[in-house]
Amino acid sequence: MQLIDSHCHLNMIDLKKFDGSLDNVVTGADQNQVSQILNISVNLSSFPEILATAKAYPNVYATVGIHPCYDEEPETTVEELTRLAQDEKVIGIGECGLDYHMNDAVDPKGQNFAWQRERFATHIEAAKQIDMPLIIHTRDAIDDTLDIMRAESAGEAGGIMHCYVEDVENAKKAMDLGFMISFSGIVTFKNAKQLHEVAKMVPDDRMLIETDSPYLAPMPYRGKGNQPAYVLHVAEHLAQLRNTTLEHIAEVSTDNFKRLFRLA
Repeated sequence: MQLIDSHCHLNMIDLKKFDGSLDNVVTGADQNQVSQILNISVNLSSFPEILATAKAYPNVYATVGIHPCYDEEPETTVEELTRLAQDEKVIGIGECGLDYHMNDAVDPKGQNFAWQRERFATHIEAAKQIDMPLIIHTRDAIDDTLDIMRAESAGEAGGIMHCYVEDVENAKKAMDLGFMISFSGIVTFKNAKQLHEVAKMVPDDRMLIETDSPYLAPMPYRGKGNQPAYVLHVAEHLAQLRNTTLEHIAEVSTDNFKRLFRLA
């Protein structure tokens, strides 16, 4: 059995909890049968570190992009994103998307989040130009997120609705656009009833698992630091919700990841 953490932030993990060594984080994942890890970019200033981490470990890959919450980050271009994505360890564009929850929904730039929508469109165009999947973040903005995905033909690139927390209807709309639905530790929370319904509905060939570590630790570690090893708990809970085996969840989510990112 093998598992894949399709979304984490290795370079944000507090290494003091791992004897100061990222090696211990990666080894811990391997001991929990996590065979591959996707280390996600949130801004371009930290991208060299993200890429260096991917290059240091054969089973770690990277993405390039700017998270919508980084309002002070200089804007990028299609040309810059596609250039940075040329390294063989970069396999996705993002984390990108819309987040209207940031700063208590008060746009720091006073533009009604127009800059976020423009940034999102830039990432979509870059992904289409180099035929690379998108990693999409959406929070309190699902309608606009889906509208932009349609308007910009994001389905030509495909990708992932990362850390999905919306309802069944919007999950179906995202899948209709060619996107996979990724479940994080939130799916293990007892009060995440809406998400449990999504987890039961998503077809086998559209499901991915992730940690979003160091955030959103699954039960029984809720409220504590998260790590890629804990994607096992996400898979176990999905198996319970879907009335299947852990081995089946591992197999289909791993196959989906490798197919999406064209990994042997």
